[in-house]
Amino acid sequence: MSNPTGENDSLRELEIEVEADLNLAESSRPEELIGLPSAEWLFDPMDVQREEVGLRSLLGAIEEMEGDSRDDRTSGS
Repeated sequence: MSNPTGENDSLRELEIEVEADLNLAESSRPEELIGLPSAEWLFDPMDVQREEVGLRSLLGAIEEMEGDSRDDRTSGS
């Protein structure tokens, strides 16, 4: 089963957006909130960790789909 070029482009665009979001989540420094009263937090550190895990899972799925797409093109399907 082959993927049209538009689908590959869409996957690449999604990958770029997910990587940008992941960089943002990684740079948020939730460890700096330790010791501050929760009322002063701009965000919940656990939410940041959950978001990062979700983004890493999504990025892995995108990379797997891109790999399958490359395999389809090289096998002549």
